[in-house]
Amino acid sequence: MPWSRFDQSHAAPEGGGRIITFKDAIREAIDQAMIHDPRVFAIGLDADDKFGVFGSMLNLAHPERVIGAPISENAVTGIALGAALNGLRPICIHLRVDFLLVAMDQVVNYIAKWRYMTRGRIKVPIVVRAVIGRGWGCGAQHSQSLGGLFAHIPGLKVVMPSNPYDVKGLFLAAVKDDWPVIFLEHRWLYKNTGSVPEDMYVLPLGKGRIARAGNKLTVVATSLAVIDTLNAVSGANLDVEVIDPRCLKPLDEELILTSVRKTGRLLVVDYDFPACGFAAEVCAVVAEKAAHHLKSPVQRMTFPESPMPASGILEKAYYPNPDSIAARIRAMLDGVC
Repeated sequence: MPWSRFDQSHAAPEGGGRIITFKDAIREAIDQAMIHDPRVFAIGLDADDKFGVFGSMLNLAHPERVIGAPISENAVTGIALGAALNGLRPICIHLRVDFLLVAMDQVVNYIAKWRYMTRGRIKVPIVVRAVIGRGWGCGAQHSQSLGGLFAHIPGLKVVMPSNPYDVKGLFLAAVKDDWPVIFLEHRWLYKNTGSVPEDMYVLPLGKGRIARAGNKLTVVATSLAVIDTLNAVSGANLDVEVIDPRCLKPLDEELILTSVRKTGRLLVVDYDFPACGFAAEVCAVVAEKAAHHLKSPVQRMTFPESPMPASGILEKAYYPNPDSIAARIRAMLDGVC
């Protein structure tokens, strides 16, 4: 399959250490979390199978704490919630975010609300992993992202890392957090490589990063869209600042606003549906808090208002890519759109 790649030296300049893949950085984070804290365990469909959730859970030091589950997402997520309420720190795994929708009652009505309903007395330290994105012509029911759907719910934190360094640090932070975290991993990032320290480290949830400095336009991009945007602006030699928020919620608003106040232009690239989505939220934040700094209207680049096609030909028309991102940026800088 056509894995989206980017020169690892640009992926996480603060990384240090060895060059490993995105999936191996997740595996290392889970392994170290289990070694460090006996309360950490993993549960989910095929969590313990020979493929190790696309290789992200192979050869763990504590395989006895990896529980394979039947195809019953609502029940499995409820079990993880019960464990979290009783002092454990579960990692609940859904092989695709589309399957997580079966557990939305648990996620929205229980996991997200327990801390509020108990006035903060009850902690809900659960990490819900879900794989997102297209691949292998999977079509409308196996290719979604839905980050904005979860970010809409009070009480949930939503993380979407774009590189190996970030995914390890953010995952360890998520396991350590006493709030529930939805952790979304794009399958096209799994083979990408980057510099990752061997030691444990955490990155603060809600703190974004400047993936590339620039002066004429700010692009806020998420997950795989970060990589495609970096490829787009580097290949076209465009003076663009690329912001990777890392977390959809909590959102690092000040990082985005500071950049927009400098550049005067905003494009949000989010591989998700447009209506009521994360791209719309960022545009609204900038329109509300930095409108007088804007030289042109804010814009967003998302999926069309349509389910995903399975046809390879239709996929090329449906999905944004580095060429289409570069074309939109040029049009904005030239005042064409």
